Amino acid sequence: MADRKIISIDGMGGDNAPRIVVEGMERIAQSHPHLDFLVHGDEAQLKALLTRAPTAAPRVTIRHTDKSVAMDAKPSQMLRQGKGTSMWNAIEAVKSGEAVAAVSAGNTGALMALSMFILRKVEGVHRPALVGSWPTRKGVCAVLDLGADIAADAEQLVEFAIMGAAFARAVHGVQNPRVALLNIGEEELKGHESIREGARLMRESGLPIDFRGYIEPDKIGYGDIDVVVTDGFTGNVALKTAEGIARMISDMLKDAFKSGPLSMLGALMVMPALKNFRAKMDPRKTNGAVFLGLNGIVVKSHGGTDDVGFAQAISVAAGMGDSSFRTEVEENLRRLAPVAPVGPAEQVAH
Repeated sequence: MADRKIISIDGMGGDNAPRIVVEGMERIAQSHPHLDFLVHGDEAQLKALLTRAPTAAPRVTIRHTDKSVAMDAKPSQMLRQGKGTSMWNAIEAVKSGEAVAAVSAGNTGALMALSMFILRKVEGVHRPALVGSWPTRKGVCAVLDLGADIAADAEQLVEFAIMGAAFARAVHGVQNPRVALLNIGEEELKGHESIREGARLMRESGLPIDFRGYIEPDKIGYGDIDVVVTDGFTGNVALKTAEGIARMISDMLKDAFKSGPLSMLGALMVMPALKNFRAKMDPRKTNGAVFLGLNGIVVKSHGGTDDVGFAQAISVAAGMGDSSFRTEVEENLRRLAPVAPVGPAEQVAH
């Protein structure tokens, strides 16, 4: 059928592959009947697992390879030796047009390097960005860059804003995303030169983006901004800090409720509220970061996720594949070009 979408899957990427990969496909297949899967990996292992995935199995095509990318492999090594691996082949299927998007839970650095090498950058994009979804009090927001670059100049920050807004429309369903630059304060003179120049470009470019100025890190969780833009170093530090605090709060709550009989009784009384809180903070529901700015869609799943998280990553890929993301980005990059300054040399994070 013409409206069917094929998602290319790295069947061997991740801490728990290929089992979680197949379980994730089975879960998403039950709610997305229009999706088919092109899975790259060890055929014998995948076929055995698919016997327990009755919904997904008829919609899966396996492309056998006995080569995979190790979780500790260096990106530079994979550029030389990665051809024919399940990760490489999954990305190639996007380049050839066989699939609308690729999903992998494998090595992040290798996935970024191979995606850039195979798909290349969209014309007008200096560096791709890694965007992820963060839970907020009002839903989710998009944050980028989360580590594809070490730094970003003013023009690159505006490019991130363009791509982030398109992502929020495609994946989060926000029709007019509110965009802000992450900064140490909301005053106009706060932040380094790239931040201030990026804000100026955003205001003077005439882009159809709802730019709200600066946002401080402690305000992200309020949910008043839909797209938070920053450089990759800052974004990655913010991400890992947020993940660590979330784990700390969870552990502290568990310890508090186990501290004595009265505490355990109290835990039973507030259990419904705790379950609701846990559901809202469940990282599996926001799993699936996307490499933006490439000539094709590649989604990075967390390597240690379970079937729920991997299914969510596939859902992100499907949402991107159904959208006009690339057209929107290219049109806005053309609008930006006349007002953008020439940026300094680019740096790559590894």
